[in-house]
Amino acid sequence: MTTIRHTLTTTVPASPADVWTWSTSIRGIKQEMWPVLKITFPKGMTHIGEDTTLDKPLCRCQFLLLGIFPVDMSKLTFSEIVPGHRFVEQSPLLSMRSWRHERIITSVAGGTCVTDNLTFSPRFGGPVVGWFVKKFFEHRHAVLARAFARTATKEQAAGPAH
Repeated sequence: MTTIRHTLTTTVPASPADVWTWSTSIRGIKQEMWPVLKITFPKGMTHIGEDTTLDKPLCRCQFLLLGIFPVDMSKLTFSEIVPGHRFVEQSPLLSMRSWRHERIITSVAGGTCVTDNLTFSPRFGGPVVGWFVKKFFEHRHAVLARAFARTATKEQAAGPAH
């Protein structure tokens, strides 16, 4: 069984609280993934809450490549949640023998550092799946950076509050 590891880090001009809200909101999750993958959630679900039961599936999510082609299914499961700072998602996936996604949110000078640590074992196509997952998370970090850069630009354009 091949285990693949990737770590991606991005610093954004936002508070840890704002980045945490984005990272645990269904809207933020979907925006990070789009247009590479569309992820489905139960109707009415808006966020991953700090009251989420650990080590039990929260819901079933389907992944659609380019928003059209079903490519995977997940039983979304969190093993750790430290509100405002960190979560570990270890969900059973059809495509993976094991999957672990840890997101760490850290305050730094000028904003917030977001680190995603990924550890996974594909059932098949290890090198191709490893490449795809890395590129997919690079895309997610680029979307995250753009989203918070736009927010910072809007705040600068508005000027100081009076």
